[in-house]
Amino acid sequence: MKELLLTKGIVKAFGGLVAVNNVSIAVREGMVTLLIGPNGSGKTTLLNVCTGVLKPDAGRVIFKGRDITNWPSHRIYELGFVRTFQIPLPFHTQTALDNVLAAMRSPGEHPLRALLRGTWERKEEENVKRAFEILRKVGLDDHWDRPAYALGGAQLKLLELARALAAGAKLIALDEPIGGVDPAFADEIFSYVRRLKDAEGLTFFVIEHRIDVAAPYADYVYAMDRGRIISEGKSDEVLNDPKVIEVYIG
Repeated sequence: MKELLLTKGIVKAFGGLVAVNNVSIAVREGMVTLLIGPNGSGKTTLLNVCTGVLKPDAGRVIFKGRDITNWPSHRIYELGFVRTFQIPLPFHTQTALDNVLAAMRSPGEHPLRALLRGTWERKEEENVKRAFEILRKVGLDDHWDRPAYALGGAQLKLLELARALAAGAKLIALDEPIGGVDPAFADEIFSYVRRLKDAEGLTFFVIEHRIDVAAPYADYVYAMDRGRIISEGKSDEVLNDPKVIEVYIG
């Protein structure tokens, strides 16, 4: 499988703290790639560099064969690389359906086309049908009319996933998708990720420190500690690596 996302020698420091130190990884198309590591290991900083939230001090980020280093976040988003955040950021007073629709493009948003209803009405109807289908794919179709503030923690994480699908993502980066979620629902979230990967051919880059839950769903795993990649390979290989065991167990 071809590599959808590549990082080459990424370095990011904050004063004297080197949060990401010469990190090179590959996220292959149609796979779930997992990045694990204890809190403070540099995982989210690496993702922030990849998605344009932060600028690297050195190194390159390649997505779909294009060098996107230092691109602003909105351009990376438009290219199909969409990320979620550890703390979901929906429109809290809007329904689940409206949150998904907000992630879709509509010709009616153009100030001139908005005056010509016939040019965008059908597209709006198609968007609503597609939004319902996306909600069904993540198990939120029965909650379409509930405001976001009334959803549970796991449902909010799934709503973030739905919004990424609505945006037409080719690569979805999930930053701690089970963080703050009732453990009873953690496997459910990853089950939806695997189903979408298998059914839709989507690619996922998952950052998580709960390796006991996340690892069985991954096709390939990187382990990070103190800003460096310390192990990579299949789940069993990485979880049994003495360096990884030492980091997690001591």
